Amino acid sequence: MLTVKDIHTFYGVSHILQGVSVEIEAGENVCLIGRNGAGKSTTLKSIIGLTPPKSGSIRFRGEVISGKRPHVIAQKGIGYVPEDRKIFPNISVRDNLEIARKPMRHGHGNEWTIERAYDVFPILKRLENQKGMRLSGGEQQMLTIARALMGNPELLLLDEVSEGLAPLIVQGLMALVRKLREETTILLVEQNAAFAFSVSNRGYVIDKGKITYQGMIEELKNNQEVKDRYLSV
Repeated sequence: MLTVKDIHTFYGVSHILQGVSVEIEAGENVCLIGRNGAGKSTTLKSIIGLTPPKSGSIRFRGEVISGKRPHVIAQKGIGYVPEDRKIFPNISVRDNLEIARKPMRHGHGNEWTIERAYDVFPILKRLENQKGMRLSGGEQQMLTIARALMGNPELLLLDEVSEGLAPLIVQGLMALVRKLREETTILLVEQNAAFAFSVSNRGYVIDKGKITYQGMIEELKNNQEVKDRYLSV
């Protein structure tokens, strides 16, 4: 579904991603983990077009998407949950969802609608008339994920969804991501290795802008050398 091959991404003169390559098959739940500043979020931003790579290629379902504008990439079936959430603070929860609604691009699976989003996130139903600015951090995170799903993506990019949330909220997010992976391909970026391990079937480790390890989650969980060297867990 997604092939990221040897991308190099810069912020000004700073060379952030240095030959990153990632592959994701349809139906997988893949995590990209590493310390703060390792290049995790930049990888997602490169895929969605916010920080286009200067070299290398990104293909989605065989089509080159590197260099395209973010809204064009999103229209092709990629949903993005940014680290800073980016909800619309001055409109209601329902309007945040309505504004993101797009029809399904394929003929299988269950379409995401307002009603279905409320079934999965019942707290949003209770808060549907509240403005985004009045939600708690956990409620905003749920709204951000639900808003991305309203675009009926085939691939969902999740950037640090557990960051800054209370442990009880993180447990709820774990259960949610496990449920979503049954029907949506997911690339999850996390510094919280325990969270990533609990919801993924395969993983990549990134350090200083380079992929240093890849493998099945059970292999990664049992590789103490990699965890000590790159994850500090």
